[in-house]
Amino acid sequence: MDRSFDTPELRAFLESLSWGELLSGTVAAIERFGVFVALDRGPEHPLFPGVGFIAIPELSWRRFAAATEIVQVGKRVTCAFLQFDTWNMEARLSLRATHPDPFKLFADRVAVGDELSGRITVVVPFGVFVRVADGVEGLIHQPNPTSMMPGDELSVVVTGVDRERRQLALRKSE
Repeated sequence: MDRSFDTPELRAFLESLSWGELLSGTVAAIERFGVFVALDRGPEHPLFPGVGFIAIPELSWRRFAAATEIVQVGKRVTCAFLQFDTWNMEARLSLRATHPDPFKLFADRVAVGDELSGRITVVVPFGVFVRVADGVEGLIHQPNPTSMMPGDELSVVVTGVDRERRQLALRKSE
């Protein structure tokens, strides 16, 4: 495979970056698999529209349908550096890492047994996801939830909080 885009200048720049370092730039292109960012400093990428790349899961803590809900081409962004992708010669970045994790903040103030109100965001064959706070959704596990629809509001009770996996278990309030 032709690796002519692995230039000494680009490699030296990428190797100089440290995990968590903040990098600013402009969104250069949005693809179905992620977002290219033209960084303010460092060389241009000889092949891609930007040296920085944000994978879709690294755009935001909250659920979204399209990357354009979070960023637009030409928008300025500041991201945290995650790693040097030696295959593509790009800086893997995270936009969501520059904001506090809403699940952790939520988990600090909620306990099993708490009653909350929320709105159904997604119905799946095994249950429904309910948004109970900005950026925080929990699952009501219920096979064939045919009577519930996205947008429905309901009261729920917290039945479990898994901080490590960022999961919230709920049941419908009586």
